[in-house]
Amino acid sequence: MGSPARILIVDDEPHVRAMLGATLERQNYVTVLAGSNSEAFELIDRQHFDLVLTDMVMRDGNGIGLLERLHIDQPQTPVVMVTAIQDISVAITAMRKGAYDYLLKPFERDQLLTTVRRALDHRKTLRENESYQQNLEQIVQARTELLHQAIVDLERSYDITLEALGDALDLKDSETEGHSKRVTAYTIALARAMGIGSDAIKVIARGAFLHDIGKMAIPDAILRKPGKLTLAEQTLMREHCERGYNILHKIPFLNEAAEIVYAHQEHYDGSGYPRGLRGNAIPIGARIFAIADTLDAITSDRPYRGAKSFDVARLEILRCSGTQFDPSVVEVFLKIPNELWVELRTEITGTTPAFADLNAAQVTAPSR
Repeated sequence: MGSPARILIVDDEPHVRAMLGATLERQNYVTVLAGSNSEAFELIDRQHFDLVLTDMVMRDGNGIGLLERLHIDQPQTPVVMVTAIQDISVAITAMRKGAYDYLLKPFERDQLLTTVRRALDHRKTLRENESYQQNLEQIVQARTELLHQAIVDLERSYDITLEALGDALDLKDSETEGHSKRVTAYTIALARAMGIGSDAIKVIARGAFLHDIGKMAIPDAILRKPGKLTLAEQTLMREHCERGYNILHKIPFLNEAAEIVYAHQEHYDGSGYPRGLRGNAIPIGARIFAIADTLDAITSDRPYRGAKSFDVARLEILRCSGTQFDPSVVEVFLKIPNELWVELRTEITGTTPAFADLNAAQVTAPSR
């Protein structure tokens, strides 16, 4: 058995440092504590660490500077950022700069330990890949990694197929071009903020991306009708939830995602369709999606109105908390700054929305 992993903990709050250090030492890790960026820099110059846990925002700087320094001095050392929910967009920027992961305060002990183990496993993999070039005994492990990659590639091929289906739906319904990708990005961000695990998020993301797949079976004359639908047309349009479910649930890979497709128009108070589900009877993925869907609908152009601001969407989602939306999901949504949604939308569309600075005004949530 090798020596225990050495972990550098950087936080300007003494009680947080002490809590993190005590928790990790009980798992037989060796911890070194630093109360500032400057102190951390001095330690990095003198010692080598297997992992660095650093607060995102500190009095003498932020975790970005420490991340950049580690990439120069200890490039194989993973960095996990610790951040509050309001700093999540900064944490995403840190991951783009090379951070391995981030933890949202407040986090549970098991969440901390799982993230630390994953980061240390990641570092171990990096070192093993490097030594493979010099040691032929690593061939067996390399083949195992190739098998794992093959599985990942197969899963990716599934997702590419799903993306093609989503693009086909966007072509069929030009009013919602790009909607599937945007609402999926919003759903993933909200699910992660709620602490949902990565495997479950994959399922939720697929359900979000394919939520309107049942509209492939709806006549174009109804789908593209510019005016108000008749009662008969509304009834037919509402069949898209069940039709989408029937398309997907027989595919093992999409069986769980199909449940989200089936329930994505249900309301928390039971007033939705097609089954009138209420409260927790609605899958959590569908409850999260409902907010993401409304967020995108309000902030996107429609033939009958222009796009509204994210502040407008925030007010409408708050207004419908407890009726259309799950209040616990709304509570998490309201803690996420608008800047994150703007950033996600810009990444997908390639442009900053023109409505980003509009004043708030009331608007009704979409009903189709």
